[in-house]
Amino acid sequence: MVKKSFPLSRVYQLLEPGPVVMVSTCRDGKPNIMTMSWHMMIDFMSPLVGCVISEENYSFKIVKQTGECVINIPTVELIQTVVDVGNTTGSKIDKFATFHLTPKKALCIDVPLIEECYANLECKVIDMKIAAQYNIFILQVLKAWKTISKKRQRTIHHAGKGNFIIDGKMIKLPSKKK
Repeated sequence: MVKKSFPLSRVYQLLEPGPVVMVSTCRDGKPNIMTMSWHMMIDFMSPLVGCVISEENYSFKIVKQTGECVINIPTVELIQTVVDVGNTTGSKIDKFATFHLTPKKALCIDVPLIEECYANLECKVIDMKIAAQYNIFILQVLKAWKTISKKRQRTIHHAGKGNFIIDGKMIKLPSKKK
């Protein structure tokens, strides 16, 4: 196997952790949405998620001030909307209206879910100590919602520079339970 040097500025393309999500926020009754792909599970019970939101992003200040957000997981059918949401700022437009997305009332927080997404995680910020230095928020999932469907939902994964990978075939292998 022959290998060549890979640019450090593109290492993220090798390690993208999971599906591209849309994070909804709300401040002063004004909902917003951002596209995000930098997130990771930190703990399973109670579910904790770490996510990176750039301080230059409009949503950074909203999450920091309100301590709430919803992680909305879209499927491949929403790929163009996901890209368009990511290429605009909520400081200038209402993304729910502009992109014809349906806000749905959350149960535990004052942030709308995105109805068109197949899953939604209502979250509260439990730690933002490293947000100032690394833009990382630690979120506790308070309530999770998932669309009931016999069809397997295919998610979108960012591969860098406008490239995406769509979930493929699922492979099931036996695993030992401890």
